[in-house]
Amino acid sequence: MNDSQAVHQQGEQGVTLEPRHLRSCLSRFVTGVAVVSYVVDDEPRGVTVNSFTSVSMDPPLILVSLARSAKAVDHLSAVPFTINVLKASQFDIALQFAGRPRPGLSVRWSEAEDGLAPTIPGALATFRCLPWHAYDGGDHVLQIGKVVQAEVSGDEEPLLFDRGRFAMVGLSIFDNPRVLEADPIIGGGIIRSQFVHHLAS
Repeated sequence: MNDSQAVHQQGEQGVTLEPRHLRSCLSRFVTGVAVVSYVVDDEPRGVTVNSFTSVSMDPPLILVSLARSAKAVDHLSAVPFTINVLKASQFDIALQFAGRPRPGLSVRWSEAEDGLAPTIPGALATFRCLPWHAYDGGDHVLQIGKVVQAEVSGDEEPLLFDRGRFAMVGLSIFDNPRVLEADPIIGGGIIRSQFVHHLAS
């Protein structure tokens, strides 16, 4: 049975999706990558996430989904936190806070002077939040934060997460030649593609 076919298993409440198959399907939805930073015992901490979304403009609310096994779950409902949207060149930082520490990597923080959480210098965008509410999300916790400060710094390519790998944006759909073929090359933790293209008429 291949990934395009529905895979099921019998559960207590009837037929349910097999988790590995569902995860494979969900991985086709490409996301950005962010580090949620917060402070515990005067020490900056972080956790890498790719499930992050806007919830409301008025009031300004955002949501981040955290696995219940993440240490951050024990703290984010009680302390300020910051969503740091990473650029492509920051994939080492993403790995650092995803449980894969990079030897010799020293993460610099921009400390807050107003009681809010620190930010990661160079992040494409930062959203400094106060905890709003946490909801049960099965094996995850859905943490909503009220945005009190939001900043954009730079216009570099964002770090993406695509089918279990870090990726870069590539060609724009509207302003560049149409892609007819792609020969993927994986290296250095970032997916790069060598495109064979043809100008669309």
